[in-house]
Amino acid sequence: MSSENTSPLYKKEDTPKAQGFSFPAEWALQEALWLSWPHKEESWPGKLDTIYAPYSQFIKLVAEEQNVRINVADEAMKVFALTHIEAAGANLDNISFHFNPTNDAWCRDHGPAFLLNKETGEKAIVDWGYNAWGGKYPPFDLDDVVPTRIANEFKLKLFTPPIVMEGGSVEFNGAGTIMTTTACLLNENRNPHLTKEQIEGYLLDYYGQEQVLWLGDGIIGDDTDGHIDDITRFVNEDTVLTVVEEDSNDENYPILQENLEKLKEMRLLDGRPLNIVELPMPRPVVYEDQQLPASYANFYIANKVVVVPIFNDKNDQKALSIIQSVFPDRKVVGIDSVDIIWGLGSFHCLSQQEPKS
Repeated sequence: MSSENTSPLYKKEDTPKAQGFSFPAEWALQEALWLSWPHKEESWPGKLDTIYAPYSQFIKLVAEEQNVRINVADEAMKVFALTHIEAAGANLDNISFHFNPTNDAWCRDHGPAFLLNKETGEKAIVDWGYNAWGGKYPPFDLDDVVPTRIANEFKLKLFTPPIVMEGGSVEFNGAGTIMTTTACLLNENRNPHLTKEQIEGYLLDYYGQEQVLWLGDGIIGDDTDGHIDDITRFVNEDTVLTVVEEDSNDENYPILQENLEKLKEMRLLDGRPLNIVELPMPRPVVYEDQQLPASYANFYIANKVVVVPIFNDKNDQKALSIIQSVFPDRKVVGIDSVDIIWGLGSFHCLSQQEPKS
């Protein structure tokens, strides 16, 4: 439902929405893919070295058709990254490095939220507050300032709303609708001082949107408290892909069934229901007795390709075929994510898109 923010915490005329900015859908034409080079051993204990090959393959696929911009701490990290990217055979002409040190690799959550003014072509950045998913993984001071550093480098207008928000917690249909989850955005470890209505107000005013639709809980193993990019993804203005669990004995089954029922009740701004396409889940991926948040929904939509995490599972090909059916003009490619998911996220969690003016 649409919401008016009556909070006196900011002036509406100072917000992106009032100035004609909005957050484009991921399938809109992109200028670049932004990444933060993985370097934190604690995020992939014992497996950090194994993720560089699939990560670099991700870069290669996207860099065939568009720019890829990578945050690194220093020249040494740049050289290290280049050895892996060159080994993958990537088009280096489309790859650039930016000296923005980070605590971790999850650019979807700490990276810049790029806005676009469709009338003027001007871009801007929202730098939301960032606290590593409710303070779970300190320190996060470097990650928190990445959007501001990028805005300064590219001389872009910067908005800094005083609340915590992560890019993986919100989905956009490109026509005024945001989708998110109560499990994450209403969690007391994010913005306990704000009401649901106030949070909606921030979302609408700083992303330049008209309504917020709410799902419930996230999948088992998701340490973000239920990010939507592991559950339900807009693929056009009125269609969502949503994961469902086939095994009724699986812990994810009731969670995902409840979200499916919520989706059926939702309406777009013009009153139409959503077109819902179901996507299977892989079998549980377990490592060191921990169930990991493996989901085919954590794909990244680039200009010419959709990169999908796969898990050496019987449902891999079925998931790829379903995703291909909703992206007929893009090549859908699966990349093995069995090692990457040990970090509790995959390609969408690792990435952030910059729209083309």
